[in-house]
Amino acid sequence: MVVVEAELEKTDTSEEISSSVKKAVVGAAIGNLIEWFDYASYGYLAVVIAAVFFAPGNETAALLGAFGVFSVSFIVRPIGGLIWGHFGDKIGRKRVLVMTISIMSLSTFAIGFLPSYAAIGIMAPLLLLVCRLIQGFSASGEYAGAASFISEYAPNSRRGLLVSMVPASTAAGLMLAVIIVSLLEFNLTQEALYSWGWRIPFLLSGPLGIIGLLIRLKLEDTPLFKEMDSSKKTPKQNMFQGVHQNRKQITIAFGIICLNAVGFYTILSYMPTYLTKELGFSITTGILITLVSLGTYVLILPLVGMLADRIGRKPVLIGASIMFILFTYPAFWLLSVGGAYAVLALIMLGFVLAGNDGVLATFLTEMFPTSIRFSAFALSFNTGNAIFGGTAPLIATFLIAKTGNTFAPAFYLMAAAIVAFIFLLMTKETANQPLKED
Repeated sequence: MVVVEAELEKTDTSEEISSSVKKAVVGAAIGNLIEWFDYASYGYLAVVIAAVFFAPGNETAALLGAFGVFSVSFIVRPIGGLIWGHFGDKIGRKRVLVMTISIMSLSTFAIGFLPSYAAIGIMAPLLLLVCRLIQGFSASGEYAGAASFISEYAPNSRRGLLVSMVPASTAAGLMLAVIIVSLLEFNLTQEALYSWGWRIPFLLSGPLGIIGLLIRLKLEDTPLFKEMDSSKKTPKQNMFQGVHQNRKQITIAFGIICLNAVGFYTILSYMPTYLTKELGFSITTGILITLVSLGTYVLILPLVGMLADRIGRKPVLIGASIMFILFTYPAFWLLSVGGAYAVLALIMLGFVLAGNDGVLATFLTEMFPTSIRFSAFALSFNTGNAIFGGTAPLIATFLIAKTGNTFAPAFYLMAAAIVAFIFLLMTKETANQPLKED
């Protein structure tokens, strides 16, 4: 292990190691981009999907149904995280990443062929749910796998910057989905969009998935995993024993993740629907304005990663939690004003979210030893997203409907920030240190 760490520290002078690190980052990031493009397409087409797959006559009920399917698919994510994580720690990160992108692309591609509610009635949302469950199972291994893969290649002093490419590629996938949906909204009539246009992003997942698969097949597994595997130290216990042994750290990670889960799915997934349904923006305007938040988020993420390498993980994460508490309500107020103020609000929200997401993945990989890194990361991350992330659009819609207060999502996001802040106080700094051994 010491030899591997020493070699990785030679990144600046060793062409061979530099090439390996670069290939690892590009391979994991491009695959992650494609996978999250697939996943995001549903969120940005939620209003259309509600009309296509659910009974007509009650728009709110149909939208709740669409977000309900979105939320239910997250139920399988803790299970998937445990399974993918176990095999990622046992047979390798690369093999799991190859399988996850294959399953995600196939299930997303299948959505593009589903018949509507008008054609087959209640079977339409049921088939949609099946595809979404498969998507959720696949996605549960993607983020943790990509982050673990890159972190185990990265030198200690640059791990924050390099692992920040995982959330950056996730956001790039979201941006690609936003751009394609916007082009459809702008160029198609409503009748065309609702009859066949909505299928295009899902059908694109087929060729995009093949590209991502080919890239990942050419990767080699990480030096840390290969050394652990060659020394016969790969985990032999069942998937629950390793989790039990690290239960305290997993619980702390779960508490920290709740903010990222609520923030990510509220700001980057639910926002177009919020702007359209609650604030009266057109669908196209709501999606395009969300691009501002996404663009800010993508640009800031590497800077946050570099900052975390310089001053540490905890100060950055704690600072982001405090900013969420202080600035979320003002940002939602600016959204309600509209115009340039709405753009300013989304820049603010994208900036604050990047402050959390730009270092969270790095921090999680550094919390756990190599033999359970993938499993513990995947379980805590996916459980947090199942409980707080996938339900965020549904809870936001429900809170607004019950209270009549369009600022209700802001209070929910602020509460998540308080929880994350408390759990962060229980952690130790992990920056610029070798990854944990067993």
